[in-house]
Amino acid sequence: MASPVPVPTGIRSYDSGSDSRTEEQLPYVESPAAVAPRDARELSRLFFARLATLEEGTHEYQYARNTLIELNLSLVKFAAARFRSRSDQMEDIVQVGTIGLIKAIDRFELTREVEFATFAMPCIVGEIKRFFRDTSWSVHVPRRLQELRIALARATDELFQLLDRSPTTAELAAHLDLPEDEIVEGLVAANGYTAGSIDIPLDDASESGSDSLSDRLGDDDPELEAVENITALKPLVEQLDERDRQILRMRYGLEMTQSQIGAELGVSQMHVSRLLSRITAQLRKGLLTQE
Repeated sequence: MASPVPVPTGIRSYDSGSDSRTEEQLPYVESPAAVAPRDARELSRLFFARLATLEEGTHEYQYARNTLIELNLSLVKFAAARFRSRSDQMEDIVQVGTIGLIKAIDRFELTREVEFATFAMPCIVGEIKRFFRDTSWSVHVPRRLQELRIALARATDELFQLLDRSPTTAELAAHLDLPEDEIVEGLVAANGYTAGSIDIPLDDASESGSDSLSDRLGDDDPELEAVENITALKPLVEQLDERDRQILRMRYGLEMTQSQIGAELGVSQMHVSRLLSRITAQLRKGLLTQE
């Protein structure tokens, strides 16, 4: 029978509220994050042993599990320090690493006869790496292509050292024992890993007169819609009789007023208004029918 784990001085017993005194009570840890690493290891073994006997969902189970998380948060901070170059993402890294720690706690068993830190570190680091793999891409690509990009990067470095030049697609395919079309697919997908800003200054900015790519990008031409409408209206106008086409030409081509058109045709301005309404309604109906 294993000897009991000593409880650090100053840590009181945890009162679960149960009337039963036959079960060993857990120590109450007021500030788990402040516990020294050596004491944290000893307390973790005690809590893991008790956790295995508790029913999931009970108040005492939650206390034991939460205390284990807080006691071992230093492992997350230690693992996160490996990624200090990504300081802008450090908060996310710690959160993701904590998820890895929780998964390790839920899977760990004292019968493994290994230190919890030894078991937990690969879980924490693996969770952080998965986070980078899934969120660092500028566009979403399948997991297979994400992993292929990593393999291609390694193969390219290895072949560059051997050949003293960048490897060809065929050489990469032979090195990775993959079809060439799959290599091409991986190289194309790798372009989605990072995205450049369209506001970055161009190398030939002084020659082209454009400071950035955004200066060279086109915009929607408002005249395009007019071209489309004219193209669609042309066959409909041709179906009108000569007088209707003449009225349209005078109103919209020569920009004559209705009174001027009436004087030209020998009719009233009101009659010209009715004629224009009929013609435009007929053309509008034709356009809607085409759509």
